[in-house]
Amino acid sequence: MRILITNDDGINGHGLKVLEEIALELSDDVTVVAPELDQSGVAHSLSLNDPLRLRKISPRHFAVRGTPTDCVIMGVHQILKDLKPDLVLSGINHGHNLAEDVIYSGTVAGATEGTILGIPSIALSQGYPPGNRDGVPWDCARTHGVRVIRQILDAGIPADTVVNVNFPAKPAAEVTGVAVCVQGRRDFGLAHLDERFDGRGNPYYWIRYGRSRSDPPHGSDLEAVRNGKISVTPLRLDLTDEPTLTRYAQVIR
Repeated sequence: MRILITNDDGINGHGLKVLEEIALELSDDVTVVAPELDQSGVAHSLSLNDPLRLRKISPRHFAVRGTPTDCVIMGVHQILKDLKPDLVLSGINHGHNLAEDVIYSGTVAGATEGTILGIPSIALSQGYPPGNRDGVPWDCARTHGVRVIRQILDAGIPADTVVNVNFPAKPAAEVTGVAVCVQGRRDFGLAHLDERFDGRGNPYYWIRYGRSRSDPPHGSDLEAVRNGKISVTPLRLDLTDEPTLTRYAQVIR
């Protein structure tokens, strides 16, 4: 099995190293193509107005000055153009990608691009305790990752479906199981603007994200990780709202 790995935290991201360790337990044919710089929050963006610069680090490690989507395209169409990957793994992200996070996530986008290109693809993210970005329990993903990926592959990934996996912010020994669940929806807005002023008194702004306790929907990815479980959520490329499609077809002429 030939595996292509990417992420959105960048070529030096710790989670990328953890994911490569996991991938090497699944196959001895692993290639890493990751962004040169941190691309968190870029979603499924493409670099259309700038050239893609490729830096070869080693025969199986490459950095691209672009987005995760760019990296997967570069990996499939250039680096592995004669040896199409059998699997794309994206991550392991520094922090969860749950609920509406999947809209913003470059990690999920990297796996989504693999799916668009017809390759089974999985996005993986590791949570950390609230307010403690340096306290990521990487041993959780490292310990459970191989088993979860194997089970997903054994079950099969349908065409046009990307699988989103989130590991809870707990040590490996405290994981309470695996939950196959739906994408959740938080009951509060994430984005806020933090207004500041430079040395000349001119305003500038940082986008920041609020996190508050909420009652996650039953059966959702949010509920799973809160309960110490690994969440596995299949996401479809087809975003059509079929009930509304049916209703519109009856009234719009």
